[in-house]
Amino acid sequence: MSFFKKFFNKDKKEDLNKGLEKTKSSFFGKISKAVAGKSKVDEAVLDELEHVLIASDVGLDTTIKIIERLEARVAKDKFLNTRELNTILQHEIISLLGENEKETIEDFVFPAEPSPHVILVVGVNGVGKTTTIGKLAHQYKNRGKKVVLGAGDTFRAAAVDQLKIWAEDRVGCDFYAKGMNTDPAAVAYETVQYAQNNNCDVAIIDTAGRLHTKLNLMRELTKIRNSIGKKMPGAPHEVLLVLDATTGQNAIEQCSKFTEATEVSALALTKLDGTAKGGVAIGISDQFKVPIKYIGVGEEIDKLQVFNKEAFVNSLFDQSRFENE
Repeated sequence: MSFFKKFFNKDKKEDLNKGLEKTKSSFFGKISKAVAGKSKVDEAVLDELEHVLIASDVGLDTTIKIIERLEARVAKDKFLNTRELNTILQHEIISLLGENEKETIEDFVFPAEPSPHVILVVGVNGVGKTTTIGKLAHQYKNRGKKVVLGAGDTFRAAAVDQLKIWAEDRVGCDFYAKGMNTDPAAVAYETVQYAQNNNCDVAIIDTAGRLHTKLNLMRELTKIRNSIGKKMPGAPHEVLLVLDATTGQNAIEQCSKFTEATEVSALALTKLDGTAKGGVAIGISDQFKVPIKYIGVGEEIDKLQVFNKEAFVNSLFDQSRFENE
């Protein structure tokens, strides 16, 4: 059974389409202007398309790759009708994203062993880190998993309380904290210990979201990782970096800093429903070869989806709404 039939049901597709509404509206508007009055894809059209992709926050390096592939297609076919451009561009982007060999499309699953499965969540303040942790815990609990959230962001006054509300009031899962101004590495260690002692399937640990110098960030995250590893060799099993899609190219800069500071294994891209900059997902996945594992497509607790490149690109290029207007 295909991923789409097994996991990507009608409701998820509608959520994704709605979440990408602003991005696709802006994206297609710019493409339409680029090909207006043109009958074939020539150098002028490709130049305009290059500007469109960059303006859509795809990123310069990734844009160049896409344009070079289109140039090769034009050279091969000799004549390429502008009406075919969207379909070909869609296929090339899917192909580009498919080169990320680490990418996963599994639906909120993790290996049964070792247990507990430990996820360390990193990212700057304001990107939706706490919300993503809560939504992820909700998905796991709905699948019968026992979850504990660890409040490792001990520097922000509201951080511990916010995570506690998510755990106890919204999700209904376990919660571990030592209060403010305590050692985050100790919180991480003891959260794993709590998960082991209480037969939790998964421990999700929050971290501080301050923008440090790269050196200080590296030291702090290394200390937390080492502390977790002392309690459970091989953990954390996943380091999830949360990025805000509304920040566009700033998300790429943040990804660069965090991937240099620690071994990020997966990305969560939030607030796609609130921005026209959803194209940043293409650039991030291509440039860093770290899989975008989750995307936020709405504020509600169930509006976190596992990222799938084909579903994402197909939704981005779905013109049915525009054709019916």
